[in-house]
Amino acid sequence: MKINEVCAVITGGASGLGYATAEFLVKSGARVALLDLQDDKGKAAANALNAHYFRTDVTDEAGVVASIEAAAAAMGGLNVAINCAGILGAGRVLGKNGPMALSSFETAIRINLVGSFNVAKAAAQRMQNAALGTDGERGVIIHTASVAAFEGQIGQAAYAASKAGVVGMTLPMARELGRFGIRVMTIAPGIFWTPMVDGMSPEVQSALTAAVPFPSRLGQPDEFADTVGFILQNRYMNGTVIRLDGAVRLAAK
Repeated sequence: MKINEVCAVITGGASGLGYATAEFLVKSGARVALLDLQDDKGKAAANALNAHYFRTDVTDEAGVVASIEAAAAAMGGLNVAINCAGILGAGRVLGKNGPMALSSFETAIRINLVGSFNVAKAAAQRMQNAALGTDGERGVIIHTASVAAFEGQIGQAAYAASKAGVVGMTLPMARELGRFGIRVMTIAPGIFWTPMVDGMSPEVQSALTAAVPFPSRLGQPDEFADTVGFILQNRYMNGTVIRLDGAVRLAAK
C-alpha cells in the first residue's frame, strides 16, 4: 500500500505514539482521523496536522462504529486502522493495601484489549467492501502491544495480560480477514519516550535507559511511526508481531 493512498484512523492519536504516527502519515500524503478522549489535545493535533478529530471511547462498541463511519465519510474512505490507545494499568496482585481490585484488572483489559478489538472489527466491517488494490489488498489493521506481553514485570499482571491478548489475537484475526484482503499486524514497543515516561523521575528514566542494550536509550515515537510505514508498504507483512525494543528483555522488576 502506498502511503499517499492511505485513509487512516488512529486511536490515541492526540499524543505519544499515535500522534507521531499521524504526523508521519500526513507528511507522507495520507489522510488521517484521530480518535481520542482528550478533546483539547485532539482538536489541537487535528488542526496542526490538517487531520480530523472524533471523540471516541474505544470501549464503547456503538461509539466506535459511529466514529469509524464518520471518519471514513470525512476522509473519503478507510483502508488503515492503527490502535495506539491504551493505559499502563500498574499494580500488584497483592499490594500493601491488599489484593488488587478486580475493577483495576478489568479496566486494563477493556481499554487495551477489548478497545483494540472493537476498533479492529468496526474498521474491518468498513474495509471489507473497499476497492481491491495490488494483491487484492483492501486494508491494514495495526495493533500496539508491548514487550510486557512476553516479559511482564512485577506489578504488570493486568497490563501484561491485556497486551498478551493483543498479541494472541493477531494471527487468528489475520487468518480470518485475509479472505477480504485485510492484513493484521502488531508492534510490540519496548521502553519508549512517551508522556508516561515524562512523568517519571530522572533516576527512573536513567534506569530505564541503562536497561536497553543498543542503542542504549529510550525509543523515539518517530521510530514507531517508521515501523508503521514499513508495515503499510510491505504487503507480505501479515499476522505477526514486530518487537521494537533495542534488544531489551524486561527483568522481573
